[in-house]
Amino acid sequence: MSRLSVRNVWKEYPGQVVLERLSLEIASGEFCALVGPSGCGKTTFLRMLLGEESPTRGTIELDGKPLVAEPGPDRGVVFQRYSVFPHLTVLQNVIIGREFERSPFLGKLFGAKRRAAEEEAEEVLNEVGLSAHRAKYPAELSGGMQQRLAISQALIRKPKVLLLDEPFGALDAGTKSQMYELLLRLWAEYKMSIFMVTHDLKEGFTLATRVLAFDKVRIDPQAPGAYGATVTYNLPLEDKIAAMAVA
Repeated sequence: MSRLSVRNVWKEYPGQVVLERLSLEIASGEFCALVGPSGCGKTTFLRMLLGEESPTRGTIELDGKPLVAEPGPDRGVVFQRYSVFPHLTVLQNVIIGREFERSPFLGKLFGAKRRAAEEEAEEVLNEVGLSAHRAKYPAELSGGMQQRLAISQALIRKPKVLLLDEPFGALDAGTKSQMYELLLRLWAEYKMSIFMVTHDLKEGFTLATRVLAFDKVRIDPQAPGAYGATVTYNLPLEDKIAAMAVA
């Protein structure tokens, strides 16, 4: 389960309202694409779901409980710029997620715990097609392979919610197509809820079961920061939701 409830959420900074009157009910397992013009609060909303930002007003609940105000293992994140450690091998990059989770002070696992983490990492790398590259360093990988590695880092913690901030924006068309297939397969297999920021409308409608369009509905030319954006369109793609329910 990973049902998300957003109730009258606002996000404000001194002199600027970023988001206002945001209310959503998102069922467990949905794939939501967040679209809209630059600066309309899509990434801010994603950061609130991650726990890096807190609502100024309103509440966000995951499975009926208030969202913990810090990133946790129930939420994984992948950014546009590859969030991998250049000094670690592919396998070490994936294992480190388990090490920080299970040994937050030392950041290391030993003995049986280390072997168990290695086995988990190997399984995830096999899922994303990187098992043959486990001993390589990120600089030896293509852009698409580095993004597969970033997804692996998120998946090893088996998150309920996967957050994607323009994860394919820097990839060429052919690599994007491969990544779309991979992401949809992993989404179906892991039964996650996904929230993905994208500036590509075609990408959003291709991948998602629901498209959330962010924009400002109130504008004051004399005070550009007085009003924030909200979800102006909440478009469920009924055929995809029906297919998801059957699966």
